[in-house]
Amino acid sequence: MAAERMSRVDTAWLRMDNDVNLMMIVGVWLLRPAATLEALVERVSDKLLKYDRFRQKVVQDAMGANWVVDDDFDIRRHVLQEKLVVAAGQTPEQALQARCGELATTPLDPAHPLWTFHLVEDYDGGSAIIARIHHCIGDGISLISVMLSITDGGNDPPRRRRRESAREEADDPTDWLSRAVLEPLTDITVKAIGMYGEGVARSVEALSHPQQLLGSLDMARTAYQVISDVAALAVMPDDSPTLLKGALHKPAGEKVVAWNDPLPLEAVKTIGKGLGCSINDVLLSCAAGAIGAWLRDRGEDPAGKEIRAMVPVNLRPLEDAWKLGNKFGLAPLVLPIGIDNPVERVYAVRQRMADLKGSYQPLLAFAVLALAGLMIKPVQDAILGLFAKKATAVMTNVPGPAQPLKFLGSTLEQTMFWVPASGDIGVGVSILSYAGGVQFGLITDRGLCPDPHAIIERFAPEFEKLEWLTMMLPWAGQAEAA
Repeated sequence: MAAERMSRVDTAWLRMDNDVNLMMIVGVWLLRPAATLEALVERVSDKLLKYDRFRQKVVQDAMGANWVVDDDFDIRRHVLQEKLVVAAGQTPEQALQARCGELATTPLDPAHPLWTFHLVEDYDGGSAIIARIHHCIGDGISLISVMLSITDGGNDPPRRRRRESAREEADDPTDWLSRAVLEPLTDITVKAIGMYGEGVARSVEALSHPQQLLGSLDMARTAYQVISDVAALAVMPDDSPTLLKGALHKPAGEKVVAWNDPLPLEAVKTIGKGLGCSINDVLLSCAAGAIGAWLRDRGEDPAGKEIRAMVPVNLRPLEDAWKLGNKFGLAPLVLPIGIDNPVERVYAVRQRMADLKGSYQPLLAFAVLALAGLMIKPVQDAILGLFAKKATAVMTNVPGPAQPLKFLGSTLEQTMFWVPASGDIGVGVSILSYAGGVQFGLITDRGLCPDPHAIIERFAPEFEKLEWLTMMLPWAGQAEAA
């Protein structure tokens, strides 16, 4: 197979590794009963390697990078067995979390494909699998699609015809998107339709056929919105200094991870419905409350303070997730960590989410990444460093299957992942719904927050406070019922 040119955006993610943050997505699967190494090797060989990316290594040159088949590929180099070391005073879960933190700061071997699976055969009556995949291979949505495909009964990736593949290479989506932003607005315009889901996907699809947009009656309004969003990105102030933003200490380049027990998804939906808010509003409000409470306990008064989190926004139709690569933008979401009242805080989050609806900032951020992928690394670092100064955290919310999955005949009981952060950002918050529950995961830099458990353990109490207050609020028909 001939070498394949890496897209501009994927190149930017490839070169984003630094001493503080490695661009790896780290995930954990907890299985019961236990799985064996041989069964895992067989499944990965049979399913995962049908995606060409997982046999390809990265070869960089002066202009970027290529995907090249690894002629020395050895599955045993990528699927490894782990024996969990439980130190005195540690629980197995704490030992597993510590190992995840170590692996999050251990570079992948650049001479071979940039991924590994680590199997802990004996963990809590079952097994645990720690997966590490470099961000240049794909984003969260695409990698969730890939991981689902290797579960029992998972679908293989569709096989594209050569003609379709050649056409896609000739019309690289990163090219048309960067042109859409960099060329005059009178030539190409965009109308974003919402922040999440199919609305953004349709906007991106429309961008690939710009001639259909020329002469649109909405052109003036669209141009004004794009100009406004460009200005907003350019003049956005640096994020407020807090303990999580290096107010006292700088990032150390060592990672610590934590996760909590899942919250019941149905209860989250009920609260959202009762308050007229989305599930996202409820969950992000709980995250803001937990961070604010943690700061308060450490002597930093969060009253009146806000922090900014960069939220990934999917920019592709979900049916195309199997194609891998990075197709997402970044939207700056302001979290009101200084609001103590849970109901007031959830409405504040809802308003901030509404302010982002219809914004072009995710598309513009994608274009910045595409542009950065063309630059030499020092210039790229300078460009992306501007993003890092604007935010305290990266926060992502990914929907998973509603029913429990099977893997190698075992039940996948719990799953979690952590997103990497760029520059010197030291906090990553991951929210994943799965099998009727909502799981929070937190990864922090040890220099900024050495004990993320102290934050993650506050998520459930914040949710419970919101739940109780919601039940105490008046509801439609209450007077008639009384």
